[in-house]
Amino acid sequence: MADRTQQVTPMRPAGVSVFKAITGSAALAVLLVLTLGTVLAVWSQATFQRGLSPADWAAIRFTIVQALVSASVSVAIAIPTARALARRKFRGRQVMVALLGAPFILPAIVAVLGIISIWGRSGLISDGLTAFGLQPLNIYGFSGVVLAHVFFNLPLATRLILQGWMSIPSEHFRLAAELGFTTRDVNRQLERPMLRAAIPGAFLLIFLLCITSFAVALSLGGGPKATTVELAIYQALRFDFDLSKAALLSIIQFALCTATAAATLTIARPTAFSLGLDHPPARWDGTERYTRLIDTALLVAVALFLFSPLISVILRGLPPLLSLPRQVWPALLNSLTIAIPAALIATAMALALAAFITELSRRRKTAALLESIGFLALAASPFVIGTGLFILLNPVIDPFKLALPITIAVNATMSLPFALRIILPALHRAEDHYGRLGASLGMTGFTLFRIAIWPRIKRAAGFAAGLSAALSMGDLGVVTLFAPPDFATLPLTMYRLMAAYQMEAAAGTALLLVASSLALFWTFDRGGRLDHHIR
Repeated sequence: MADRTQQVTPMRPAGVSVFKAITGSAALAVLLVLTLGTVLAVWSQATFQRGLSPADWAAIRFTIVQALVSASVSVAIAIPTARALARRKFRGRQVMVALLGAPFILPAIVAVLGIISIWGRSGLISDGLTAFGLQPLNIYGFSGVVLAHVFFNLPLATRLILQGWMSIPSEHFRLAAELGFTTRDVNRQLERPMLRAAIPGAFLLIFLLCITSFAVALSLGGGPKATTVELAIYQALRFDFDLSKAALLSIIQFALCTATAAATLTIARPTAFSLGLDHPPARWDGTERYTRLIDTALLVAVALFLFSPLISVILRGLPPLLSLPRQVWPALLNSLTIAIPAALIATAMALALAAFITELSRRRKTAALLESIGFLALAASPFVIGTGLFILLNPVIDPFKLALPITIAVNATMSLPFALRIILPALHRAEDHYGRLGASLGMTGFTLFRIAIWPRIKRAAGFAAGLSAALSMGDLGVVTLFAPPDFATLPLTMYRLMAAYQMEAAAGTALLLVASSLALFWTFDRGGRLDHHIR
């Protein structure tokens, strides 16, 4: 019997493990060079004796305060919004939940233009205020940065907290109904324990995203009173060419991001509900008339807040779409030249790391360590990596001549955590369910991967590549550090048009950017679904 068992489940060939170790180690080495390597390069140039100027301290305070306020407001609104989506069944609910992911892949500079068209001094709301003899709104500065961050992160917070509500087994709600629980009782006994587990992680993740947001601060901030650390790094490197100051600020930025990422991993805990039978959730609470009215009003208000800027971009961008300035089309080509390779590199690195982590799954601590390293890019912002690369390359070659490959490398690195988070669970399942079976049938190496593994992870890989391409297409970050005057991506061209008050041309460029980002996302995601018959 023992001999038979060994024949049915043979050990995997050593060659496969060696190949996974080589490719995984190579991806790991590249990631460490682009994150910790650049941080060490920045550290070597930082002059700590010099200290920080009052303007630097003001940038640090503004960065922390705006991130705290943005995360607090986003989570505070997301809690009742997620509750309303969890306990209300209405036509279009699935569409609304799906569209909540749109702001995440929407290029930041496009969203800023849409926000200005609604909330700006010449926007729709200001026009209404002016008609009643009131002063128009001024969204530049602290209020504008917070408003834009809430726009971006409210959908993310809602989706994260909604997952918490969906994790409560339907049997718990059924039992609560049989015991005669009121809406308050359900909130106290079921919802609050879930929220205590879900809110800290959501808050810290949004706080981290607000710290590393550059395009929003560049477009709506600026000035001594509304400068973030990343914007201060950009100004020190691009305008003052002060490597020491840029390095010192980069170390501070890395410390802020690392502390936030570590707190997120430490504080975030799953909710300890008992297992259910995976029945669709059914709710018997919240049937009072006033709760239905509040939920409906809230969902309508959130939908207007999130979707009106998107609709405005589409409506304003259609008329000038056929008469865009000449510089838009080379910029589109540059963006595609960056986004496609960055997506392919990020997906390939994620596959290599995921395979290496899966191979070491029996060594739990080692696998957990490698997975944590895979998310290092969340702690090292694009400007920290960009500043480090500038310091490393400057003695050897003019970094501005390498704007294209540097931007590709940084965008691939920043997309890697998202791609890894998508691919790793799918690869774990495929290896557990089909890896041993394929090995027992004598499949090895590429044959095993092609027949048994790839069909089960193809969909996840396509989605990861599409998301990476969309994020890279809309990036307005490190390219602003390295781009010479004659080089621009589509987001950078759009920002320059906005700075020159060519708002019609900027609106047309915004629509082209949105269409290109969605087309790339759909193309890669669709590629992962072709011939996909595995459930």
